[in-house]
Amino acid sequence: MPSCSDIAGTSFYVLTLLTKQKDVRTGFPPIYLLPTHIDPDQLPELQSQIPSLTYDIGEAEVVLGKISKKQRALFELRRLKIATEEVHGEGSSHPPPAKRRRLSSNDALPVDVSSTASDGDDDQPKKGVVQVVKLSWFTDSVSRGEILPLDDYLVYRGHRLSDQHTKAIPPHSADIPRSAKEDPREPPTAKRDTLPRGHSLDPHHTMTAAPLKRPALIQETTSEHEIKKHLPPIPNFLHTRYSCQRPTLSDPPNSAFLEQLKEIRTTRALLGDNVGVRAYSTCIAAVAAYPYLLSHRGEVDHLPGCGAKITSLFQEWKTNGCVEEVEKAKLDAQLSVLRLFYEIWGVGETTAQEFYKRGWRDLDDIVEYGWDQLSRVQQIGVKYYDEFLLRIPRAEVKSIADVILEHASRIRTGYEMVIVGGYRRGKSQSGDVDVVVSHRDPAATLFFIDKLADALAHSGHITHILAISTRNSERGQAPLPWKGEGRQPGSGFDTLDKALVVWQDPEWDKSAAARNPNPHRRVDIIIAPWKTVGCAVVGWTSATTFQRDLRRYCKTEKRLKFDSSGVRSRTDGSWVDLETGPDGAPAPDMLTAEQRVFKGLGLEWRPPEERNTG
Repeated sequence: MPSCSDIAGTSFYVLTLLTKQKDVRTGFPPIYLLPTHIDPDQLPELQSQIPSLTYDIGEAEVVLGKISKKQRALFELRRLKIATEEVHGEGSSHPPPAKRRRLSSNDALPVDVSSTASDGDDDQPKKGVVQVVKLSWFTDSVSRGEILPLDDYLVYRGHRLSDQHTKAIPPHSADIPRSAKEDPREPPTAKRDTLPRGHSLDPHHTMTAAPLKRPALIQETTSEHEIKKHLPPIPNFLHTRYSCQRPTLSDPPNSAFLEQLKEIRTTRALLGDNVGVRAYSTCIAAVAAYPYLLSHRGEVDHLPGCGAKITSLFQEWKTNGCVEEVEKAKLDAQLSVLRLFYEIWGVGETTAQEFYKRGWRDLDDIVEYGWDQLSRVQQIGVKYYDEFLLRIPRAEVKSIADVILEHASRIRTGYEMVIVGGYRRGKSQSGDVDVVVSHRDPAATLFFIDKLADALAHSGHITHILAISTRNSERGQAPLPWKGEGRQPGSGFDTLDKALVVWQDPEWDKSAAARNPNPHRRVDIIIAPWKTVGCAVVGWTSATTFQRDLRRYCKTEKRLKFDSSGVRSRTDGSWVDLETGPDGAPAPDMLTAEQRVFKGLGLEWRPPEERNTG
């Protein structure tokens, strides 16, 4: 796909040709240009080259974008409040395209739209149809001097709908751990309040409350214009593309508004809208990094990833103290059940929807009607559902980590450990406990996770092993091999040796209680070889969006493949050693190793407390 710099090379030809036309719009149909993935500095020049450009998406027949996937096209249309239903049949079989017209300085620029017509004798797109096409359609037409058919560049074609509701994107499969060593104990028996039975999951589910009202047109008064002039400037770090380039604190000034955005993101996840989840994650990271209390919609509009939709939500929240979409989701019976299932450890959005389709409406339904159909991990997730939702105070996180290091040191001296996850980012409470354990001797970390998990199980601290992996040891503790751009997904965000376990403090006052009253906790123990321990600490410390953007940054800007087991070149697959010092010596400690990873990737150092991207 041509870049904007490629487009610039044809600028003189295009502008010379177009300036000779009395009415250039008689050639191209009305075109709306999506700014997605286009350099902001080059966008104005590109806009000036499109003869029939319109800034009103409602009147556009062609939506031009630097995109190639239908799912992305649907997301962009939804973001612009254009509801459509995909055209089936019409886009699969077309009459022969009309003969292409050669451009000359005396001709307007006609567009061959015969492939979009409903029958062979109609040269115009079907009324009410919106077409999303690749940007290369326009650039190729210009460079070849003739209008090319749309079909070769079509991403999506759909009928416009009068209402504003869109169908949910089909969900992807959830990744549920499978390996385990013990059978769960007896199923839980505690009853919970139930919701009405007898309903099946509607794949095109919309909230049961009334549809949201279209927000009123926002008008800017003279006083508001003056207010905008005195708003704080957007910090330079917020002009960056990736959240891993910004400081993001754990207690941002706009936390109340962020909670509303996170609720909407969760709803998108429950409905399987993965594109929406990523989009909201991007804007959440931007708002979380903004160091001032938002006071005006103009501030929101200038944040990366925050367009008209987020601006509208902020204005609604600022005016009403809540967001209607969030409030209606709380009252939606189906979403409430999906959220209940989604919070079971080992259950993703796909499995939650499958549970709903089976007619289950609460945990008791799962136990009564589907216990034997669950994986062992899901059974444990149901059994300890309430306990796993309890937050873990920092003091307890530290206590659990100390026990892990103590047992490691009993096996062999010299092990070092760092507590990662939300604890290291400064959170007052954590959902689980994550620790990275390493040793300067490579032989000490090889298959060590089996020994450590076995020791902790014998001491009574580990009650269940949910999953255990020795993939890193099995390949000789080398960084994950890079198999090229065409490799199949599914390797996860790292392939280090690890044990995902259920933990319970085995000590309690037996005179006060016959059974252990200490809550069961989720604990992840990660083993990393010293030569790449910095990558492990970076990967397991940083929040989800920070991790995602770090990988995108490495891929796009550095042609590298980042993994918590190490960094590989995307050019030749070789290991890129970022942690060995200039003198050839390994890092003296885990923090130094982590700092060297940032430096080696060309990133400004961000301490853990600044990686809370939400």
